[in-house]
Amino acid sequence: MKRDYLYGTQYTILQPEGQYHFSSDTELLGRFMDIRHSDDVLEIGCACGALLLYAASYQPRLLSGIDLFESTVEICRQNLEYNKVSAELYCTDVKDFRSRQYSAIICNPPYFRTKNRDLVSEDPILAAARHEQYLSAGDLFASVRRLLKDNGRFFMVHRASRMNELLNTAWNYGMCCTRVQFAYESLNKNAKSAAMEFRFSSYAEMKVLPPVYLDQMHTEGEER
Repeated sequence: MKRDYLYGTQYTILQPEGQYHFSSDTELLGRFMDIRHSDDVLEIGCACGALLLYAASYQPRLLSGIDLFESTVEICRQNLEYNKVSAELYCTDVKDFRSRQYSAIICNPPYFRTKNRDLVSEDPILAAARHEQYLSAGDLFASVRRLLKDNGRFFMVHRASRMNELLNTAWNYGMCCTRVQFAYESLNKNAKSAAMEFRFSSYAEMKVLPPVYLDQMHTEGEER
């Protein structure tokens, strides 16, 4: 099976059919997140391991990843081992996950809500990656609230069109967005995605980074 190059890193990964493939949003978040050498990092929904590998390029103290499916965790483990990256991996629902607290949490969560079951993939792995049937925005922020250290940072990427909802949800859990970077498919198009950094705060100014144009990014993989 062909290994895919993870742009902006020294790493390559396998992306089997029937599992979520990394996308421009993965690369956007991987380049946006600010990981420190002293960080204990947790990825919620580690999939094939792409974001853990982006995080590894910052050389943090600890890497951990969780996912719902054992087959997905195994692919992630293989990709990390091939690239000589060490991480603690868990097969569990984040709502049930009880471990240490982390100084940095990263997530590329499911984006879509739908009441029409015909639009949801019959494959549970793809359905979990794309639709909120296992992880709503509220459940995600509640889990981050429990697992993130008081001075920690939460990095995520989501649809730009859901920014209001995400900011309000974060506020309900005592968090503010401190940095954001919008991504556009091309010039003169509406923003498609937003990479965001959240911290615990009752008030924080938001730093808006220069925009990213996806048609100018080097990206492989399937788009959601």
